[in-house]
Amino acid sequence: MSTDYGRAIAFGVFPSPNADADSLRRTWEVVGAAERGGLDFAGFQDHPYQRRHLDTWGLMATALARTERLRVFPDVANLPLRPPAVMAKNAASLDVLSGGRFELGLGAGAFWEAIEAMGGERRTPREAADSLLEAMEVIRLMWSEQRLVRFEGEHYRLAGVKPGPAPAHDMGIWLGVAGPRLLGEVGRRADGWVASHAYVGPDRLPQAHARIDAGAAEAGRDPASVRRVYNLWGTITGHGVQGDPGEPLHGPVEAWVEAITGFVLEHGMDTFVLGPAEDSAAQVDLFAAEVAPAVREAVRAARG
Repeated sequence: MSTDYGRAIAFGVFPSPNADADSLRRTWEVVGAAERGGLDFAGFQDHPYQRRHLDTWGLMATALARTERLRVFPDVANLPLRPPAVMAKNAASLDVLSGGRFELGLGAGAFWEAIEAMGGERRTPREAADSLLEAMEVIRLMWSEQRLVRFEGEHYRLAGVKPGPAPAHDMGIWLGVAGPRLLGEVGRRADGWVASHAYVGPDRLPQAHARIDAGAAEAGRDPASVRRVYNLWGTITGHGVQGDPGEPLHGPVEAWVEAITGFVLEHGMDTFVLGPAEDSAAQVDLFAAEVAPAVREAVRAARG
């Protein structure tokens, strides 16, 4: 059964956060190509324990300062190593400083040994899920216009703190989750869902959407109000250049257009973030100039 929520289609890039000079040069080339090519987003992974990675929040701030229209988000923020009240202030500050170009992708955590080695708390799956839901409440309280806010949870608390600043726009919270309970919570209370093609393939999307949609229905929300972001990795080989016939994300422009159009019309996704092969700006140029417009046109034609 096909699923299309009718949302506007968006495209973005997933630049490298590596700190060495050559990687950083390619990162700015990718960001520049996305800005120049009219793409919508740049998403940055957040693994503070990775010694080769720059700090994601410093990198995102610099990306916003180097661009004028590109929107930026953590893909996704590492909650166990980042207190949610402080993260809320960081996110709102970047949104204000950029004129409303920041969104907040949020994850419950993974790689617990590395998190623990950096001073974070090792959490069970239930504890990680509970803390994520508490963090969403804390963050939204910190963005509120209340004079003082309080929250008493198992993992986080606010004891009469003065919230602010507020974001410059109605900032979304997008959850990078895959378990059935948290997928339901995406529908109940989040603004978006972030998934990666490498881990959540098209065969797993119908079940995930069903859980999100059920959660939305229980909360009286329209399932189409939830943005559905798909991180994609592969190689665009160019028109008519033979790639891997069994893997459309390692092939020519035509194969990418067909695959992404299917992800929209049959598999319910609406926002596509490219991790370009070899961090190549040329791959982003192809994605922006040839893949994205063709997908938009194919989706427009199919929807009538």
